Amino acid sequence: MLSLLTLLGVAACGVPAQDEPHEVTLPRRPLTATSPSPAESGSAGEVAEVLCLVRDGSLAQTVRRVSGAPTAQRQLTDLVAGPTATERQAGLSSALAGTSLTVRVGAAGGGAVVEVAEPDAGSGRSDELLGYAQIVCTLTSRADIGSVVFTQGGQPLRVPRGDGSLSDGPLTGADYRELIGP
Repeated sequence: MLSLLTLLGVAACGVPAQDEPHEVTLPRRPLTATSPSPAESGSAGEVAEVLCLVRDGSLAQTVRRVSGAPTAQRQLTDLVAGPTATERQAGLSSALAGTSLTVRVGAAGGGAVVEVAEPDAGSGRSDELLGYAQIVCTLTSRADIGSVVFTQGGQPLRVPRGDGSLSDGPLTGADYRELIGP
């Protein structure tokens, strides 16, 4: 009797019966997940790497699929490397070409400290605001980083916020809301 009720329940739910098995494509892991579970980090595949690039003078978030959860330094290195060919074709660029950065995670309050190397002579940039915004918005897209502080030569570095004011304190994506594109 129970088997008959189960069969009737399955038939009533609208799932058609099939004689042969068929391939099912499962959805990828949600982009909001912070790190893959042990089962996901093996051969199961890819995780999301969020990068903030530039399109038409505004920040544009892009998601790349990478083989394993990137460290903050790896994510920053990928950001500095700039857009892929496909991303360039989609109109994305970067204000960080030729920039040398290192990141330390774990400062108080889930913060990161980004050390900016001294710029080469004659490499004055007019898009440094977008560059700092790219770094802050990329790093704070991670669950383990809530804010970013910049240093140069180990000393606090004053960097521009989206409104043009300077800060040597912790920065978040909200400091660059004016620059975030549609």
